[in-house]
Amino acid sequence: MSKRSNENATETESKSKHAKHWSLGLLESMKDPKSIVKQTKNVVVIRDKYPKAKVHYLMIPTDSINSIYKLNSEHVSLLEEFNELFEEIKSEHSNINLIAGFHAVPSMQRMHMHVISNDMISPCLKTKVHWNSFTTKFFIPYKDILSELKESGSVKKISPELHKSLMATPLQCNQCSFKPKNMPQLKEHLLTH
Repeated sequence: MSKRSNENATETESKSKHAKHWSLGLLESMKDPKSIVKQTKNVVVIRDKYPKAKVHYLMIPTDSINSIYKLNSEHVSLLEEFNELFEEIKSEHSNINLIAGFHAVPSMQRMHMHVISNDMISPCLKTKVHWNSFTTKFFIPYKDILSELKESGSVKKISPELHKSLMATPLQCNQCSFKPKNMPQLKEHLLTH
């Protein structure tokens, strides 16, 4: 092997060892001052890089908790702190209806709670899966997770069958009974609210 080929191979190996999977992106965003909205000792609130509504934040614990399914009764105070920050954010956006919750099957690593406005107006909202991940039971309200954690000391996973059926739920406006034929029709309709 030539010296140049050897150098290129070593450089490629080095890059692949340091390449991070997209699902780990929240860890980088937590360190980016431009992304951070609020921060405490235990929680970092960042702007979602691909917001699905006019207001879309993520609350992330500073401790390495991979998902809601790793929570136990010792984490109740952490979730209560999430709620305190959520209430602060709601008071700062008093003219907007905000909801807070978790995806039943999150795509990003590191547990995170979504704080999102129900307008769902965003160029990043593109697919039925995006829509259904915030408008069906796939989106578990914060209070439900906290109650389950207080009652049983853990959060039960949904079945793969339920996950699949929730993602296949027919489109319906989250603010009225309108049932669009497709995402472009839904997005146009949302502007009427």
